[in-house]
Amino acid sequence: MSIKEKISEQLLLEEEVLTQNEIVLFNDDVNTFDHVIETLIYVCDHTAEQAEQCAMLVHYKGKCTVKTGLYDDLKPRCSMLLEAGLSAKIV
Repeated sequence: MSIKEKISEQLLLEEEVLTQNEIVLFNDDVNTFDHVIETLIYVCDHTAEQAEQCAMLVHYKGKCTVKTGLYDDLKPRCSMLLEAGLSAKIV
């Protein structure tokens, strides 16, 4: 592999890492587990098991990354979580 190929590959990897964002869901004392799980299934395309695990992590750890991807994909999803009464932000 030439030096030029290595540099090009490194740049592509760095660019890909920089474009990834996360939706972080935070714990609250208002929403039920069922509401959080149903919302994650609908908004983030989680399976029931994924949504339940995220709900448990949020409950016990205070927060959990529920979706990663490009900002343009995450923005409407985060807005839907907020409209559903959940506490979330894109980082």
